[in-house]
Amino acid sequence: MEIERAISEECGDRRLQSKYRRAVHVIQRAFALYPFEQVALSFNGGKDSTALLHLLRAAYYLQTASSDASTFPIRTIYFHSPSAFPEINSFTFQTASSYGLLLETIHSDFKSGLHQLFHQKPTQAIFLGTRIGDPNALGQDQFSPSSPGWPPFMRVNPILDWSYRDVWSFLLTCNLNYCTLYDQGYTSIGSIYDTLPNALLAVSHASAPKPIFKPAYMLLDGRLERAGRAKKSSPNLNNESHPLPTIDNAANNVDATTSTASIIVIGDEILFGAVEEKLGSALCKKLHGIGWQVSHISVVPNEIDAVAEEVELRKSTADMVFIFGALGPLHSDVSLAGVAKAFGVRLAPDEEFEEYLRQLIGNDYTGDRNEMALLPEGITELLHHRTLPVPLIKCKNVIVMAATNGDELETQWSCLLDLPETPLSVKAPFLSLLVNTMLSDVEIAKDVSKLSIEFPDIHIVCHRASRNGSVMISFIAKDKSRIDAASERLFSSLPEGAVCKVDSDRLAESASCPLKIEKSQKL
Repeated sequence: MEIERAISEECGDRRLQSKYRRAVHVIQRAFALYPFEQVALSFNGGKDSTALLHLLRAAYYLQTASSDASTFPIRTIYFHSPSAFPEINSFTFQTASSYGLLLETIHSDFKSGLHQLFHQKPTQAIFLGTRIGDPNALGQDQFSPSSPGWPPFMRVNPILDWSYRDVWSFLLTCNLNYCTLYDQGYTSIGSIYDTLPNALLAVSHASAPKPIFKPAYMLLDGRLERAGRAKKSSPNLNNESHPLPTIDNAANNVDATTSTASIIVIGDEILFGAVEEKLGSALCKKLHGIGWQVSHISVVPNEIDAVAEEVELRKSTADMVFIFGALGPLHSDVSLAGVAKAFGVRLAPDEEFEEYLRQLIGNDYTGDRNEMALLPEGITELLHHRTLPVPLIKCKNVIVMAATNGDELETQWSCLLDLPETPLSVKAPFLSLLVNTMLSDVEIAKDVSKLSIEFPDIHIVCHRASRNGSVMISFIAKDKSRIDAASERLFSSLPEGAVCKVDSDRLAESASCPLKIEKSQKL
């Protein structure tokens, strides 16, 4: 058969070959589970259903060893809408005729039409061209029962994990016909009332009387596939033509001047003591430097459930959650899986992110696809910056940092602040004053305790570098005058010369950090 030959013998794209094999396997499994006369194809003339049709033909040919691959007598459901493009109707009927499809046209709404159709002809499963990223794909698997209120049938989604690029690679590699609208710049086709050529494919030409568009397969960023759809008054956040909103950190602050952050560090190597954790501490100083208060740092093991539990707890109690570690292709890289589980979504292929990874690391995937490009479905926003080779990952109010050392953190932090719509609101920084004394803990305890009651707006933190060393006292707040008042009160309450100033600066540059570090070990 021409499709099998094109993919198996003439195609050098290992990714496409893998996607093809998995899709064919799903289809053959459905053919084995359900009688052929009780399965149907939902066909709408679009690129996805066109690709699905030919995958079904290939799977049927491979499973039955049919000598005639030109015809494929599968029941085919077509919803005929008065607002459909004439080109779509024409392509659908022409395709049905070319391959001998048993076309069953529904003229009413789809749900009512299915009830009527199923009453006439028993149907157990319908093949759909649903892909991850489609507005109705959230929560579906390759085999998903129909929704409540609909006729009972199994939705079979063989190309659920295919991207926009995968569909076009398949159609072009196999030299298959598709609706001519795609050659006119349409990338996602709905009705004549809400679909336009994708402006991202427009070609400037001074002599042209009207805009010229490149074909759909030349769209570089598949996430913008639906950019040609007319905007609705109420955006659907699962529709990629409406990007996820930027978190307003000031909306849920404890007060008008301070935003809160939590930091989660993932690493068995830290819990085993093999590596010293430094990035969390460094980020604390940077956050305090822009006026954010870090309320919590936790270190959790490389376990999806441990990460999910911690993210679930922190995302609802902090304006922003930062995650370090466990990002990559290794078995222990579970950060994104943990984030996805915390938000109740699954990991799904992200075509745009995969393209960045391809440019960075080439085609060195794990297995037959790049698992590093699987991102939490429907909640992921990529934070682009010209300095970063790969964008940062933001899921609602959780940012997954890719830094592994101080220099990388410095670069990524600078890029975060430099974004036109940065998720970090810059406020008055925390300031600090560091003093020390050779007096013992017992000698200063009463005065420091009184001071903390008198100045509740000042973080007064005590520590000593060694048992016999001096006691270091940090005064931390945003109001310098209050810090000065508190420190002067301490100087006056203790013997003259017993306390001396060490340093005074922004907390971002100070060695002190008033944080509670919890280590949750589940090893």
